[in-house]
Amino acid sequence: MEILVNFFEAGYRMLVIWLAVALHQVPGAVAPGLGQGYWHTQGNQILDARNHPVRITGINWYGFETPRGIPGGLDVQDYRVILKAAQQNGYNTLRLPISNEMLEHPSVPQAIRFANQGGSINTDLKGLTSVQILDKIIQYAGTLGLKVILDDHRSEAGDGPEMSGLWYTQAYPEGAWIADWQMLAKRYQGNPTVIGFDIRNEPHNANSGGACWSCGGGNDWHLAAERAGNAILAVNPHLLIFVEGVDVYENDYYWWGGNLEGVRSAPVELNVPNQLVYSAHDYGPVESGQPWFTPGMTDDSLRRVWQQHWGYISEEGLAPVWIGEFGVDVTLSDVPTPTETMEAAWFKSMVQYLADNPRLSWSYWTLNGGDHNGLLSANYNTTPRDAGRQEALASIQFPLAINTSSQQAAPRESAAAAATPEDTRPAPESRAEMTVIPVVHAEAASALSCHVSYSNLKDWRTGYTAALTIHNTGQQPINGWRLSWRFTGSQKITQLWDGNYAQDDHTVTVTNLSFNAQIPAGGEQTGIGFNADYHGDNPAPVEFFLNDVPCQ
Repeated sequence: MEILVNFFEAGYRMLVIWLAVALHQVPGAVAPGLGQGYWHTQGNQILDARNHPVRITGINWYGFETPRGIPGGLDVQDYRVILKAAQQNGYNTLRLPISNEMLEHPSVPQAIRFANQGGSINTDLKGLTSVQILDKIIQYAGTLGLKVILDDHRSEAGDGPEMSGLWYTQAYPEGAWIADWQMLAKRYQGNPTVIGFDIRNEPHNANSGGACWSCGGGNDWHLAAERAGNAILAVNPHLLIFVEGVDVYENDYYWWGGNLEGVRSAPVELNVPNQLVYSAHDYGPVESGQPWFTPGMTDDSLRRVWQQHWGYISEEGLAPVWIGEFGVDVTLSDVPTPTETMEAAWFKSMVQYLADNPRLSWSYWTLNGGDHNGLLSANYNTTPRDAGRQEALASIQFPLAINTSSQQAAPRESAAAAATPEDTRPAPESRAEMTVIPVVHAEAASALSCHVSYSNLKDWRTGYTAALTIHNTGQQPINGWRLSWRFTGSQKITQLWDGNYAQDDHTVTVTNLSFNAQIPAGGEQTGIGFNADYHGDNPAPVEFFLNDVPCQ
């Protein structure tokens, strides 16, 4: 009650600033490489490629899914400035809505501009289709250490979700929807900037011919999610599959895409384990009135609503949960209305709930300037539109420390067609061949003693994830290292982190990066790992050498 009284006295902004101060925690040092590589799940946690727990604390940037065919702001600002705004304000992931029409009928968007008051902008996007612009945005996001989740927001290009509530239309049937996802899986294969796919935005209309959960038939969303998820993972088994809820389950109505009550009795089952994340959307009363929004609502009453519809999945350890959309209106009246008062209280409760449940991931709606929930102002510079709201969100952010030098890979499809001088740089696999091999003097080599630990972390019969640790068992520090080994099977590395690598038939050579070149005497270098494809058996490597010295 005291908070609401203060709200009336000082206004919405002061309430949000209070929230930021109340929740603020000074972050500790971030481990090098945190968030590296593709991500997977374990219980209700999301883990990076080195099995470190990570949390998606992202932001939506919409517009590709609209008839304009580009994210918001490219008519006033350079795309790199907008991406830096997301990164500099502490968000670690972008959710990018797209449409099937954008993918299947590529066109060059006309709403983009190439100059503003500051000079030239977006010049490297001239003449590119929307899909090629998506490539550029993903590429630059990766250089900033941002991860990307692609969201199939609707079939035909348009504003907002598909009104039918289904994942298909007559022009874009289910087969086309799945084929489009497989195309994107192949396009970004080997590029862990793209960590996953939100396979359909806001399935709904369950009681009126739309998407339903565990109802059987052609509109059963959880079965369609299994079909799409398995088709995607058949192309790239490393991607996270994000599955949203519906709106109605057993006549309990909730937000579009937000009702995951059906998971308890009918979970989504994918052929590749540990790649599923459930997603819900949740908003306050300014978005739409709901029966749980009352002047007497409390933190506890709201928590019971969230736990019933999606929070229980995380609380019971069934799977990770990601709030793919939530946002708060900042276009308030001079004298707040009762609805606006409840909006502020709802946002306070939501941020506190996310603070109290750090295994819940989230992405704020939205980055777009001019939107009533938008982080940025209409000029799309890096300064947040509302400092108090940003401080509140910053209190629950999760920083990553991705080594961006090994984060990138060019799109697999039509890369040549979209090539510019920037695009012709080699992908990580071939860039590794140009790495300067450290020079090791004979005296140092003769004193070197080492041991290598090798672990197969996750194996799905056609590929696997492995981790390596280099132990310096000698009396002298190692300053610059080159690790090599031989595979005795068909293993072919597709992606490696915390090192540069080259593979020649069965022989692999990995060299240090700048931050992990030194291994003290008696110390170890952890965090090195890779993903690899194989067929047949998958025996462990043999004959590890460090700086040409055999390791025991």
